Amino acid sequence: MSSNELIDQVAFLESAEVEIEGRMPWSSNATFAVIMRAGESEHRAIYKPLRGERPLWDFEPGLHRRERAAFMLSEALGLHVVPTTVLRDGPFGEGSFQWFVDADHSEHYFTILEQRADLAQRLRDIAVFDIAANNTDRKSGHCLLADDDVWAIDNGLCFAAPFKLRTVIWDFVGEPIPDAVIAALQRIADEPGAALRDLLAADEIDAMRHRCDRLASAGVLPEDDTGGQRYPWPLV
Repeated sequence: MSSNELIDQVAFLESAEVEIEGRMPWSSNATFAVIMRAGESEHRAIYKPLRGERPLWDFEPGLHRRERAAFMLSEALGLHVVPTTVLRDGPFGEGSFQWFVDADHSEHYFTILEQRADLAQRLRDIAVFDIAANNTDRKSGHCLLADDDVWAIDNGLCFAAPFKLRTVIWDFVGEPIPDAVIAALQRIADEPGAALRDLLAADEIDAMRHRCDRLASAGVLPEDDTGGQRYPWPLV
């Protein structure tokens, strides 16, 4: 995606009128497919309002802010694996609005890994992102295949201060992280910037900086040193 396309998507999501299309099935929190319109332009988005969140013992209310932080981190790392996400008011109050990815839902991480060698680098990019974000719930079905690209969705359970990564992406252990991504990781370790600081707690920012620093210093994707405890359930 070009920078102009990204700017256009952000501006559209922030200003377009919102119409609820329906509630997304199988979501643990209230998640809505919406149609957004501005002039003659129309596009779907995924709306996750704060009011629809179930209380969690290990995350403060406000997972929609973590969805936005995930997008901001993905952009800061130059990975561009999280669909454009903004925060704004909606029909059920404040929430996140994410650009809808028209994906082939028969495909997910495991099928992409097996059948699309040309997209392996995109999967590696998501692996780097998940470690930096401390994603506690990277299921296979959270990797969407659309237009010969892979997108990482459902990023609300990220950025906890304690390290508790849970992901299905462990197939690239020891493989090198591209130099440009290492440089971006180090920049975030040095200073993540005001945009992320405004979305996350101070201890979460400190923990993210530490993860980025360690990953940049290692220069390769790590292994699961817990004997298999860092997988989510269900896997898909």
